[in-house]
Amino acid sequence: MVLKSTLTCPECGHVETEKMPTDACQWFYECKSCEAVLKPLEGDCCVYCSYGNVPCPPIQLGDSCCG
Repeated sequence: MVLKSTLTCPECGHVETEKMPTDACQWFYECKSCEAVLKPLEGDCCVYCSYGNVPCPPIQLGDSCCG
């Protein structure tokens, strides 16, 4: 399982690699460059599934996120 994902801010394009939590979904993420607060896109369970290059750990395991 991959525990780091690189998030790309849709507002300013800033890229940041973060360690994903394995015990909870992350519904909000504040961009370290423009301070925009990112929320999951419709149909996605967390910010990593929406803006990251690697989906969250539950999705990687084939589970539903936060289920």
